[in-house]
Amino acid sequence: MYFAALLARTEDGWEASDTELDDVETLSDLADLAREASPEDDTVLVLIEQEDAWFGVVRIDGEDDPRIYVSDAAAAARSSYGEILLTDELLGREPGDDGADLDSLDLDGTEEPDDDADTDDDTDDEDGGGSAEAVPHSPVGDSEILDDLGIGEKELKALDADDALGAIAEALGASEVLETVR
Repeated sequence: MYFAALLARTEDGWEASDTELDDVETLSDLADLAREASPEDDTVLVLIEQEDAWFGVVRIDGEDDPRIYVSDAAAAARSSYGEILLTDELLGREPGDDGADLDSLDLDGTEEPDDDADTDDDTDDEDGGGSAEAVPHSPVGDSEILDDLGIGEKELKALDADDALGAIAEALGASEVLETVR
């Protein structure tokens, strides 16, 4: 299971709405959805968690490019919703240099995390194709995404996937509005 919500900052505080990501296919689609939640071009956070395995935060500030943080890239890569966030740029690779062809996987967003997956570094190909390092088992993205909102890099990286969204909402003073859509 996954949970996704939009938190839009307004002059009256944070407003939350749950969102379905079934029709969202790209990061651009997700950014457009977030911008619709804030007609004043205020900050909008898209919070996504899946199976207590990973969480992601996408920050949209007006027409600026989205800023992204994903707590565990490898876990997110096994989810169609995580795949939306894991852009080539975020993973530090050239466009089209997938290593693992995520587009060929039939993901519906309900996949179970594969805790038994072989994560040894010796599974890497010498030529770089199919490399286990193509998607790291670590956080990726902008770890300073919430600095100005009161959650520093160290605090963000220390959050557990099972309670991260609640902790983020609490730090923002938005826990009550988030719980109304959960």
